[in-house]
Amino acid sequence: MAVTETPPAGVVRLPYRVIATPEFPGCKPVHLPRAEIDRFEGRLEYWDAATETAWICEPATPYHERPSRLLTRLAERIAGVRGSPIECYGSMDLLLRDERGEPRRIMQADESVYLYPARAALPGAAAMVVGQDDFPDVVLEVDHTTDARRGKLPLYESWGFPEVWVDVPDAPSPSRPRSRRPGLEIHLLARGRYRTSSASRAFPGWTAAEVHLALNEPAPSVRTSAVLERVGTALGARDGTGPDDDPLFRSQRRQGFERGRSAGRAEGVQQGRAEIVRQILRSRGIEVGKGFPADAAAFAAASEALLLEAALACANEADFLAALRR
Repeated sequence: MAVTETPPAGVVRLPYRVIATPEFPGCKPVHLPRAEIDRFEGRLEYWDAATETAWICEPATPYHERPSRLLTRLAERIAGVRGSPIECYGSMDLLLRDERGEPRRIMQADESVYLYPARAALPGAAAMVVGQDDFPDVVLEVDHTTDARRGKLPLYESWGFPEVWVDVPDAPSPSRPRSRRPGLEIHLLARGRYRTSSASRAFPGWTAAEVHLALNEPAPSVRTSAVLERVGTALGARDGTGPDDDPLFRSQRRQGFERGRSAGRAEGVQQGRAEIVRQILRSRGIEVGKGFPADAAAFAAASEALLLEAALACANEADFLAALRR
């Protein structure tokens, strides 16, 4: 059963659809008066001013927190390839105000991602305010012991959040419902309703399976790194940016180019020295193999004077190399 409530003053949009009795499995309801909500520092899933009830979940564990922290690092890699910043706000409060501007409902997301922070109306220090600040491009919920689909997802939908990811970690939990299997679901808002998608809309081409793998593997694998590069490249192609627009990536690419050029120059010098020695030996009737010089390290360490002396005095290729080693 759903009810409607009036949007905040000054906001023109459809009425919010909210579940009359939200469900928050894994959390316990506690009384939290409106006067105390600003001083509350614990972890809550949801707070409702109408009943002054807060749903409090179990203390955060590394298994719960790790995927959201990983998403921040993954987004940084994508941002570098794209060439422009991505901002992550962590588990910030999401606040809906009533017609008087007072807190009406509060939720806490596990992670909130802004793909274009430079042009977004970003949240203030206290919370992201619905109708005042821009929605995050992606919100992540980690269901280690809870089920965001039964309570938080309908609220995200009613408030208008464009994309929500719900991840059930691979790490087991004794308090997790048996029906919750590891995996990630992507929910995209379309005409006011969520539909489940196999891939992200905000991060083009990043599939639910690829996101889940990236959030749950011990360290970014070669496969995940390739996916991040692919997604960052797709974003850059859409935005007209690339790695050279990111200061760190630009510096690394420049250093790599300089190292490659120096290595190429050094290799060219050695090849030139080898050709001079080969011609001297050939003029003396001494033929050398295709892999000359067989001892590249000894050849590179020898001075030009030593190379000339050995080339003029040796009886064959083996004798030449023996002279260099001596």
